[in-house]
Amino acid sequence: MDRNEVRLVGRMSETPPRERPMPSGDTLTSWNVIVRRRGGHRRAPFDVVRCVTFDPELGALAKGLAAREQVEVVGSLRSRIFGPPSGKIWTYEVEVASIEAVAQAETGEETEEPVREPEARSPRSVAYLAASA
Repeated sequence: MDRNEVRLVGRMSETPPRERPMPSGDTLTSWNVIVRRRGGHRRAPFDVVRCVTFDPELGALAKGLAAREQVEVVGSLRSRIFGPPSGKIWTYEVEVASIEAVAQAETGEETEEPVREPEARSPRSVAYLAASA
């Protein structure tokens, strides 16, 4: 039997949830959940996971949560492909079925310093590609 189930326990991003109207008339609400990696990876100690919903009630719940608040998100992993045929872009996100705040004691995590999100960076040119352009 095939199953597509995702359960994330992490912290709400400092970037507030965003709403985007769709051509269908629905509204897509998206936000990020920061999840620490186990094992103490030096280069990437956490993942930033994009979460989305078309459900207005779930969107309102996400917008009501504070930055860095511990949450549990349950849903399904979705892949989307967009862009012109010559440069398709693949993205993955969790389509959320439920979201709720979680008390830190329930997660069994130790209290640590808050995780800082990576800063947005502009694309950098790669020397061997830039020289041929």
